[in-house]
Amino acid sequence: MSGQPSVLFVCVHNAGRSQMAAGYLEHLARGRIDVRSAGSAPADQINPVAVEAMLEEGIDITTATPKVLTTEAVQESDVVITMGCGDACPIFPGKRYEDWQLDDPAGQGIEAVRPIRDEIRRRVEALVADLT
Repeated sequence: MSGQPSVLFVCVHNAGRSQMAAGYLEHLARGRIDVRSAGSAPADQINPVAVEAMLEEGIDITTATPKVLTTEAVQESDVVITMGCGDACPIFPGKRYEDWQLDDPAGQGIEAVRPIRDEIRRRVEALVADLT
């Protein structure tokens, strides 16, 4: 990595896990890390329960929108973190890849989403410590 590191979070719909992770990374890194998120089959909108869970943490992801995963987004990132997108994520030499096994918050209530959110926060805190 040269200069400021960049991280791409990828999940299928780019509506829950990857958006919560991006929200945490933007909040915790305070501009020291470039943050991207995308999905292999993006949804029409962010999961409202994910938005609610993040608002409980004081992080507003309401302006985020699901984006399609592009080869360019992967090429421009130093770290690519997948969350259940399987083989949809292109692999490029020299990139750091991690696969975070996390439950999908889609269709779940706030009580089920909070532990997912909390695990994402724990992993993002470790990522920030590693990259900064």
